[in-house]
Amino acid sequence: MTAIRIAERLDSPATAEVLAVIATITEADGVAPLSEHVLLHLRHGGDEGGRHFIAVDARGAIVGYAHLDSTDEVHGASAELAVHPDHRRCGIAHRLVEALIAATADGRLRLWAHGEQAAGAALAQSFGFTHSRVLWQMRRSLLAPLPEVALPDGISLRTFNPGDDDAPWLALNGLAFAGHPEQGEWTNVDLHQRLSEPWFSPSGFLLASDEATGNLIGFHWTKVHGRHGSHGHEAIGEVYVVGVDPAWGGQGLGRALTLAGLQHLRSLGLGQAMLYVDSTNTAAIHLYESLGFTRWDTDVMYLLTPHT
Repeated sequence: MTAIRIAERLDSPATAEVLAVIATITEADGVAPLSEHVLLHLRHGGDEGGRHFIAVDARGAIVGYAHLDSTDEVHGASAELAVHPDHRRCGIAHRLVEALIAATADGRLRLWAHGEQAAGAALAQSFGFTHSRVLWQMRRSLLAPLPEVALPDGISLRTFNPGDDDAPWLALNGLAFAGHPEQGEWTNVDLHQRLSEPWFSPSGFLLASDEATGNLIGFHWTKVHGRHGSHGHEAIGEVYVVGVDPAWGGQGLGRALTLAGLQHLRSLGLGQAMLYVDSTNTAAIHLYESLGFTRWDTDVMYLLTPHT
């Protein structure tokens, strides 16, 4: 019999066991079942407004996990879940979703599924969730030719300097992603959690400055997956975040920054680059397609409301 336990924070042994389950799922499915946001908070033991749902079998072993984030009062709670490959089709995912719904304050729940898989869609449909949001994962070869980087006049590139650039970058990120449901709300804690990750490298965090004022006006933060034993596949580069001050929009700076980051990833000997983009962001998709990216996979958000 599987039991569901709920905790606001996890101790180190429980965290390690959950992360081991996540690693097993990632290797089996070829896609991580949890987002970076959840994995970061999980590795740090928990976060304010977040709760951990642990499914344990009769022996006390963890066979499933879900995370509930209740901090967004506008859009409602959001959740992600994962079940060990050897314990699927036993009702564990169904019980986790039941527990997540019961824990929401107003009956609203956004449920993410990483990779548009039939099992996830069927689970969401069985509870009355509706299809709400789609993220595309796009990829391109870094072995194919890349256009030259053409920065607008008066703009220079440099790399991120931890400490000195923290506050200016957070301010720019807030401007560039105002209204974005995740990226635009980053705090100093969010930034420093990522700066402390094994994958972080200042050389892959490119900043664009206005030479006349010295102000930051754009950035391209790149990331490399698979060089620290966390993935079972060949290392791949990621266009992690590209942002431009809206006042500098329409001048080709976003394209130039994207290309500069791709050139950096290629200089590391990587053969592939990936990125995530909202399916409704047609301008960004057109840009990425013009640079050789094509759709590779899909993440889906399902929505449950009290009226569904």
